[in-house]
Amino acid sequence: MTRVKYYYDKKTLSYKKIERSKVQMFMRVLLFVASSTTVALGLVMLFFTLFDSPKEKELKREINNLLVQYELLEDQISNSSIILDELQERDDNIYRVIFEAEPIDASIRKAGFGGVNRYRKYEGFQHSKLISDLNRKVDQLSKSIYVQSKSFDDVLKMVQNKEEMLTHIPAIQPVANKNLKRMASGYGYRIHPIYKTRKMHWGMDFSAPKGTPVYATGNGTIEKAKRSKRGYGNQIRIDHGYGYETFYAHLDKFIVKRNQKVQRGDIIGYVGNSGTSTAPHLHYEIVKDKKRVNPVNYYFNDLTAEEYDKMLELSSQENQSFD
Repeated sequence: MTRVKYYYDKKTLSYKKIERSKVQMFMRVLLFVASSTTVALGLVMLFFTLFDSPKEKELKREINNLLVQYELLEDQISNSSIILDELQERDDNIYRVIFEAEPIDASIRKAGFGGVNRYRKYEGFQHSKLISDLNRKVDQLSKSIYVQSKSFDDVLKMVQNKEEMLTHIPAIQPVANKNLKRMASGYGYRIHPIYKTRKMHWGMDFSAPKGTPVYATGNGTIEKAKRSKRGYGNQIRIDHGYGYETFYAHLDKFIVKRNQKVQRGDIIGYVGNSGTSTAPHLHYEIVKDKKRVNPVNYYFNDLTAEEYDKMLELSSQENQSFD
């Protein structure tokens, strides 16, 4: 029941009932509704500030779950990168060394992605950096795996060609020398027999009687068979392919001609004393990728470990060469 209000009229000295107009009634009701609505909205906002709505709780659970999954995925990427690094290390330092192939340059393995910003579409979100970093790592890992896959394809081809390659690599001594007594001078600085000065000796000298057979040390093609009375005298050069060449000098004579195919162990000529030589011997060189290398490292089909150690000792003596 609505309470009735009165006021005291001093003119009539009596109480009179307060009468409100319809406008006043409307404004009173409007003020009540407005204040009630304001209070209600304030309470609702306070509630949602202090307490999550079911939808917010669900979204937060989903975000937390995504962050956990992100960390797990990042760990998996890191572990995969470690495994890939180990494969790359073995590829460069074992597989490619065995097949004498150049390692893959690190700039190729670790190259980034050029051009436009590939990750711009991930910008503008709360976790943009996480998303961009993860995608960058995945892209890098994918590219590294692709490069390594192509490398293994190359290694597989090298394996398939290995048997043929092994027959072409120089792997025996050019003269019969089982007791190693014919090794006279090795690769390195030696005293020149004529000029008596210290000079680089680019091969190995094998002393042997004139007419001793000289053998091709690997399969290949005769690149040069030249007669001369000067310098290296009568000489032969064999192209073995795979970057290898062998050179035989101071021969008495040779029994091969240019472009002829030879196999390891074939007799190609005979020891002599032609050219600038002080005694019958064979001067022998090995060239790998256009650089002369120490032949002592290429007798693995001929020598045991003990014989190889002895050959190393003999070849390292700084004595006088024969040419």
